[in-house]
Amino acid sequence: MKRIYVGNLPATVSDQELQNLFTSYGSVKTAHVIKDKLSGESRGFGFVEMSEDMDGENAITGLNGFEVQGQRLRVSEARPRREFGNGGGERRFGGGGYRRDGGRGGDQRGGDRRGGFGNDRGFGRSSDGGSSRF
Repeated sequence: MKRIYVGNLPATVSDQELQNLFTSYGSVKTAHVIKDKLSGESRGFGFVEMSEDMDGENAITGLNGFEVQGQRLRVSEARPRREFGNGGGERRFGGGGYRRDGGRGGDQRGGDRRGGFGNDRGFGRSSDGGSSRF
């Protein structure tokens, strides 16, 4: 089975039209145009799974650069899906905010994480843990 990425799709192309485009190269298992979760509009790309690897290779060669509704398709073998787990692993992005010592926060270990701006002169919590001076 060959999974194929199809980019630069016109916004009006449906799953069925995408499948029909690839059918001339062999048996299409699935064809999906990726849509925005909120608006439901096409995101301009999709994926096709072809039953046979050789059919998929022929479709990539034949359809890459093919013009659909005035747009040239970008067709290539899809990269493997990235696995997103919900536990363990490395944390890549810090948490933002400001530290008491005036430096920018981030994924820092230790120190005071209660918030505030800079050295607690004005906004944030006072050094005794109370509310701001306003």
